[in-house]
Amino acid sequence: MVNAVYPGTFDPITFGHIDLLKRAAKIFDHVTVAVASSSGKQPLFDVQQRVSLAREVLSDYQNVSVVGFDNLLVDFTKEHNASVILRGLRAVSDFEYEFQLAGMNRNLAPDIETIFLTTAEQYAYLSSSLVKEVARLGGNITNFVPEQVIAEIKQKLG
Repeated sequence: MVNAVYPGTFDPITFGHIDLLKRAAKIFDHVTVAVASSSGKQPLFDVQQRVSLAREVLSDYQNVSVVGFDNLLVDFTKEHNASVILRGLRAVSDFEYEFQLAGMNRNLAPDIETIFLTTAEQYAYLSSSLVKEVARLGGNITNFVPEQVIAEIKQKLG
């Protein structure tokens, strides 16, 4: 049995995240979406709201669960009986940072592997930060996030 952890802030969860999880759910026995508390960032939604939205959006995937976390990713991965950290790559520019993270995680926990999945081409430009910026400026975000997320963003931004 191979279980994976897919970490991120998911503020908000986008169609890019969902696409990657849909593909990961076919590869791994179980995928835990690890929603980071993001104490260093200023997310639009608090961790409980992000967990709730992700659970709602991903409810059709039987082998995917969503959990918030605020500890070391390798410790979280072990706590959830996973042996793989799954990371998404949108562009070559993501690789250097992700490569550093993978190296640090390997140093901290040599028994945990990091696996990269590239994003689907139609989502290569998409990021949660850009979605929030477009929404703040009154732009249409229907091509970027599910309806449930749009409703929550509109409510949050007024």
